[in-house]
Amino acid sequence: MTQQPQDHQRRRALIAGAAALAAPWAQAQSAWPSKPVTIVVPFPPGGGTDAFARPLFAALSRNVGRQFVIDNKGGAGGTLGAGIAAKAAPDGYTFFMGAVHHAIAPSMYPKLDYSILADFVPVGLIASVPQVIVVNPQRVQASTLKDLLEHLRKNPGRLNYASAGNGTSHHLAGELFKLQTQTFITHIPYRGAGPALQDLIAGQVDLMFDGLGSSATHIKSGRLRAIAVAGEQRAPGFPDVPTAAEAGVPTYKVATWYGLWAPKGTPRDITTAMATEMRKALNADDLKTTWTSLGTSTPNLWGEDFGKFVDSEVKRWAEVVKNSGARLD
Repeated sequence: MTQQPQDHQRRRALIAGAAALAAPWAQAQSAWPSKPVTIVVPFPPGGGTDAFARPLFAALSRNVGRQFVIDNKGGAGGTLGAGIAAKAAPDGYTFFMGAVHHAIAPSMYPKLDYSILADFVPVGLIASVPQVIVVNPQRVQASTLKDLLEHLRKNPGRLNYASAGNGTSHHLAGELFKLQTQTFITHIPYRGAGPALQDLIAGQVDLMFDGLGSSATHIKSGRLRAIAVAGEQRAPGFPDVPTAAEAGVPTYKVATWYGLWAPKGTPRDITTAMATEMRKALNADDLKTTWTSLGTSTPNLWGEDFGKFVDSEVKRWAEVVKNSGARLD
């Protein structure tokens, strides 16, 4: 009988020791992410958002050891997918990759079922690329901005431009261009930049005011001709394409940027962890090379600073919408 208390104590000590050894393993297993992470991209495959999302989250999948899965939810100028993402569970397993379009949308869509400022947590800026004016070389013979403007003024309304949808940066960039150059081009909205580019390449439309990221490979292949970029300076990887200012329209400056958000309520430690992994991936040599080929450099805008930037963009584009008279077609 005298041995029983000692045996009991030994058993308790063994159990406690086993629990102590198991604790770090259990904590590691419960650390984020413990299962695949969904990235809602609110446009069809083939557009600018996709061009940056796929290499970035393929890199995260390799680095983290869990799958980061792209879920394309196109429609309504990117607002359909944004609404879906806003209502997702804030558990760290759904993120939203939006773009400048979502800073424009509040001024174009009076009854959105989400708020990009109130219903999401800003994680970070992924890329910012200048808009580029691209034409189908078989339909439009112009090779310079001066040539294009001459053609537009001699043939008002004869040319059309494709966009990723009403209220997107492609749409507003076109309307701003028309306002600043006193020209008229017919707007043809699509359900994303991918389908719009396909029809531009196929010769169904004449031109497009596109984010350089999605047009880059088609410019390099010769299927599209770049007329000018709407940036402060020539784009990395495209030194031969002049800026609009160099080509005679000094006020025409438009950038397409892409960023990542989480649904409101997502734990801060998870959004911080996501930002940390994104920063690692974006600063790796392979993605730096990819970003240069797509006409941009590695950004450095995270968390609350990214949120402040988005807020300023919402206000900026509200002024552009007001001054240009842009509306849903």
